[in-house]
Amino acid sequence: MKKSINIWSFPSNWDFHRKLETARQAGFEGFEPELSEIGPVNLSSSQDDLAAVRTLVERHGLKLSGLATGLYWGANAASHDHGVRERAAEILRRQIECAAELGIDAILVVPAAVGVDFIPGAEVAPYDVAYERAHTLIQAALPAAERHGVCIAIENVWNKFLLSPLEMRDFIDSFQSEWVGSYLDVGNALATGYPEHWIRILGHRIKRVHFKDYRRAVGSTAGFVDLLSGDVNWPAVMGELRAIHYSGWIAAEMIPPAPFYKYCPEILIQNTARAMDAIFALHE
Repeated sequence: MKKSINIWSFPSNWDFHRKLETARQAGFEGFEPELSEIGPVNLSSSQDDLAAVRTLVERHGLKLSGLATGLYWGANAASHDHGVRERAAEILRRQIECAAELGIDAILVVPAAVGVDFIPGAEVAPYDVAYERAHTLIQAALPAAERHGVCIAIENVWNKFLLSPLEMRDFIDSFQSEWVGSYLDVGNALATGYPEHWIRILGHRIKRVHFKDYRRAVGSTAGFVDLLSGDVNWPAVMGELRAIHYSGWIAAEMIPPAPFYKYCPEILIQNTARAMDAIFALHE
């Protein structure tokens, strides 16, 4: 298994160079950027822009492990608004294209949301409608994913959708394509279940993994904590990952450091790298 870190783990006011350098110094092998509106990888990035990003990452001794995005939170593919659904499709299209240019073979996708508690006023979509529209979104993008060699890896997130590993498994299998898989988030699974169960059930469908830790008693997004300080059964998680012979990228996705690392946010990156080394060494 290979150790990476997501760009959201760093202060937003740090430049890209500083984030990469801090990740490398902490001992990470990989780095997961995001597709954003204005960041180094954005909706308007040209081939030259993306080539420059890839070169910069390589100069820092890192590899690009995946391509995330938070843009789906503002573009729900289950929306009643056709324009919003079209934007979700455009985001997915650009994710696939950008990933291919960056040499990345899997992207993080949120295919729809039934509801989002942490976004005030977020639209609520009927579950069956969300399922149908999410399927339409992914199916339409499959030819591009296949052509570019990029897997659409669907993440289990706080979107009140695909709430069990059985449902996630069946949704993925419905496409009958190797280019649709799972982006398993260990911490997200803990809110309503057990990540070790998700790993066993999803098996070979898991294309990428996010590490977060979570305290169930909090019951909200405020429950995310540093690795090894929450309720994740890490020996069980590692045991199941080994059982399915997972050997790919695992990216730490830490909640942004403020306010807990307000003064020395680089310590979060260093602590996360050490925690991941310890977790990788665990056995049931």
